[in-house]
Amino acid sequence: MPQRNSHPTAPPTAADIRRLVVAHAGEERTPDKFQVITDTSDFFKVEYNDVVVLGDRPYWVKRYEKEGRFGLDDEPKYWVRRAVDLVDGSTKILKLVFHEEFETRIGSMVITCFRSPKKEARILDLVAEHANFMHGHWVLDAAGNNIRILEFIHGPRYDTVVEGLGGDHRDYFDHHLVGVLDQFVEALQAIKFLHDHGEKHGDIRRDHLIWDLDRQVIRWIDFDYNYLHRESMFSLDLQGLGNILIFLVGRGDVLVPDLHRDRRDLFDTLWGEDLSISYKHRVANLKKIYPYIPESLNRILLHFSFGAKIFYETTEQMLDDLARARDDVASATGRGS
Repeated sequence: MPQRNSHPTAPPTAADIRRLVVAHAGEERTPDKFQVITDTSDFFKVEYNDVVVLGDRPYWVKRYEKEGRFGLDDEPKYWVRRAVDLVDGSTKILKLVFHEEFETRIGSMVITCFRSPKKEARILDLVAEHANFMHGHWVLDAAGNNIRILEFIHGPRYDTVVEGLGGDHRDYFDHHLVGVLDQFVEALQAIKFLHDHGEKHGDIRRDHLIWDLDRQVIRWIDFDYNYLHRESMFSLDLQGLGNILIFLVGRGDVLVPDLHRDRRDLFDTLWGEDLSISYKHRVANLKKIYPYIPESLNRILLHFSFGAKIFYETTEQMLDDLARARDDVASATGRGS
């Protein structure tokens, strides 16, 4: 699909850009000098107050975004910049081209992952009308780099919302978990939409689920990772979904070191098979910690434990099991059908 160009006019001149900056920020906040950039190949050269022209549309660069990955909070992402669209004044996220490759491990399986700007651009086109994904478009800069221009989503990470629900886990289970499961099912159905179209998210983590305050809907972000799959094309996506579900059911991670320090009675009941296959220090068998969790729900979590003998192959299988488990939670808590 061709790139979208929402402003197909002649490229703005430096004088045009200055007038737009003044109109947006006022004369006193307009820099005396700033770079006008059309080639973003070296994203480290894109600095605060520069103006990047993409598709003949100018974007006034402000801050860089930060990494939300576990253990890397506040790590700067210099290739991801927040900017002001100087035509309409809206906030945008510019994702510049950054090629990265690394390996991740699930149990004994090693998977090679890499960034693919073209994949993310392709998915942006696919999900343009889908409420549960970030939206945006892509353009090629003057050097042919595929730049994704994303709408800014006003709202917190969904995991932080969940951590604030309920006074303790029992209160959370009794009064909030049904609603959380309903929202997770909606997010899972969105991933099924990708899979049904032969695409994978590629980097399913809980910091990639945002609660959109304006639209009151859960939304996936960041689809630029791809991975070299083996027999199962969607294995890494499904594993990520399982990790998120364990977090949601537990209202946070249940960590082995914390149990060893604070709850030796529970720690002494754990075996290696009770732990997450992705993170050895997290408990997947949450029924040992919270015995009121229905068996049907806990069985889903055990698909993502070291003790798992059978794994999900499709989102549809997981959705079927979740429908039954959600109804069991509703029955146990009197929260409705």
